[in-house]
Amino acid sequence: MGTGSGIRENMINTLDDMEAVAKLFEIEPFDIYFIGGAACALGEYTDNATRDFDFIDMNYSSNMGRIFAILRDYDMLEYESTVLSPDYKSRAKKIGNYKSFSAYVLSPEDIIVSKIIRLEEKDVRDIDQMMDQCDKSLINEIIDRALNRIDLFESKKQAVINNLPKFRERYGV
Repeated sequence: MGTGSGIRENMINTLDDMEAVAKLFEIEPFDIYFIGGAACALGEYTDNATRDFDFIDMNYSSNMGRIFAILRDYDMLEYESTVLSPDYKSRAKKIGNYKSFSAYVLSPEDIIVSKIIRLEEKDVRDIDQMMDQCDKSLINEIIDRALNRIDLFESKKQAVINNLPKFRERYGV
C-alpha cells in the first residue's frame, strides 16, 4: 500500500508495546477507539502518512497515563467535541488480538464525517481515498445523527454545518 504500510507497521509495533506495559502494570482491560489519521492507517483505509494517535476519551482513569505515554504523540478527543454519531461503536472494526485492551478503528464513514469539521488539505486527501469504499447514504445518516446530538458542542456543530455544502458538492453526498 505504499507509504502507509510502513507507518501502519510502526503503529502496530507501538500497540504491541502498549500491550506489554498494560500487562506489566496489570491494567484492567479497556477499549480504545482510534479516529482520524491513526484510524485511516491502522484500518488500512488510506496510505497517507501520520505518526500521531487520535482516539476517543472513554473517561479513562488517571492510571491509564502510563499506557497512553507509550503512544508518545497522541490526542485524546472528548466525545462532546468530536463529530460522531452516538452509534459509532457498532460500525467500528476491531484490530489486533490484544489481551489487555480491545483496539478499534472507526468505520470509513464515521471517519469521513468526523473530518467534515475541518476539511483541510490532509482531510480531503483522506476522504478522497476512502470515499470509494463508503456507503453515501450511511454517511448522510451519520451526519444527521451526529448533528442531532444534544451533547455536541454548538461551535463544533456549526463548523460542520458551515462545511457541509462544500463537502456535499465535492463528493455528491
